[in-house]
Amino acid sequence: MSTRLPPDFDAGRLVMVDITGTSLDAATADFLRQQRIRAVCLFRKNLGTEAQVRQLTRDLRAVMGPQALIGLDQEGGSVVRATFLPQPPSAMSLGAAGDEALATQVGAAVARGLRGIGINWNFAPVVDINNNPANPVIAERSFGESAETVTRLAGAWMQGSLSEGVACCIKHFPGHGDTHVDSHLDLPTVAKSRAELDALELRPFRALREAAPSVMTAHIVYPAIDPDYPATLSRTILGGILREELGYDGVVITDALMMKAIADRYGYARAAVLAIQAGADMILAQGSLAEQAQAIDALRQGLARGDIAPERALQAQARLDRMADRYPVRLDDYAGAQREADDALMRQAWARGLCALRGAQAPSRDLPLRVLVQDEVPTDGVSEAGPTGEQVRALFRDHTAVEFVSLQDISSLDWQTLPRDGRFTVLASTHRARYGERARTWSPDLHLVLWNPFQALDVAAPTVISWGYADGALGALGDWMCGRLSASGRSPVTLD
Repeated sequence: MSTRLPPDFDAGRLVMVDITGTSLDAATADFLRQQRIRAVCLFRKNLGTEAQVRQLTRDLRAVMGPQALIGLDQEGGSVVRATFLPQPPSAMSLGAAGDEALATQVGAAVARGLRGIGINWNFAPVVDINNNPANPVIAERSFGESAETVTRLAGAWMQGSLSEGVACCIKHFPGHGDTHVDSHLDLPTVAKSRAELDALELRPFRALREAAPSVMTAHIVYPAIDPDYPATLSRTILGGILREELGYDGVVITDALMMKAIADRYGYARAAVLAIQAGADMILAQGSLAEQAQAIDALRQGLARGDIAPERALQAQARLDRMADRYPVRLDDYAGAQREADDALMRQAWARGLCALRGAQAPSRDLPLRVLVQDEVPTDGVSEAGPTGEQVRALFRDHTAVEFVSLQDISSLDWQTLPRDGRFTVLASTHRARYGERARTWSPDLHLVLWNPFQALDVAAPTVISWGYADGALGALGDWMCGRLSASGRSPVTLD
């Protein structure tokens, strides 16, 4: 006898949406109720003051019920939505420190902060292995270039988070570390054999599958495995490799279906059905209320037509229920001594990752300096906005003879136009993109890399890498500039 869906089942339970604004308006609340939605992902646009966020998650929990899932990207480094909480180091900063105990402590502190604002699902840690220096979207979000480093430190970080009651999500299955294309903008292809994936990309997922409450998919085509569909929509990859071969029985959520890699080729409706058919339990459907409703209606119609088996839908709901019951939304007090200790921990962790290459030394305080910096680096929608020129200037507060050169776009710098007056020249790289061939002729006396570590490959100069630009990263770099801190980190990726 075939399985029948119970009367109270609704496809809205398998969809995570985003919302507008920093508070829950009546129209959105009605939409969540009517569509039976139990999961919302918050973004920078939703985060006002800490008090506002607590009220927002309290209201969402009231509307969506006791099995609500409220998610956020709080990876660390450049991907930190709740910037008012103690700011965690990037994964690669922890890779440079190389300390599992420190990674566990950081993961726990991140979870305590999120738990205090009503978040019970963190889309972290990244377990992509960044062995491709040209990768435009992962870079310092990865713990390193080796499977051993990524598995060891991501597992430790996750252990800390889970111990404090916040669900983690390892991403992006089966691996986003060796791409040349950002899937937010287009559909990447990774032309690796199954044996090559087994030897590298799949190793962290295989090792951490028992501990990870959830896995997020990658919008990437692996033609040697499935030439027709990206992993998010592939039965071969999700149903075959992840579910059957690896035996993963936790929640599988798609990356955002609105990303161009999926939306431009498949559309919301078709992609939603394909993802659930493939083995995903929840789709991430951002956009307007009409677009979100389109995805939910597509699932309802897919169930009605028999395109999605009832067993598949009930299995997905059961996994989501199980995770929500284990990691409920809480709004614990997060203030006082614990918060201060967590902030100190984050700053210590950033400092331990600071890394010097090619004999880099801080210039003496009275040496005449010329500092080249781009004043503004806007957000790209994935990461937070880069550091400002004002923040870079603060690194040189103890130096007495500094000339700052403000640039609108530092990548267009013409080195030949700089004066030859004997000043010690410092290049401050504050944006994500690689420089390319143009920078081969640049010859600074010191290169400060505040974001993408692979920029160290573009400029042949003594280099210091902070792996990010949060307060702790800039504080550590400032202390190094003033001689109060040594750069003891060791790069977890090849930069020389």
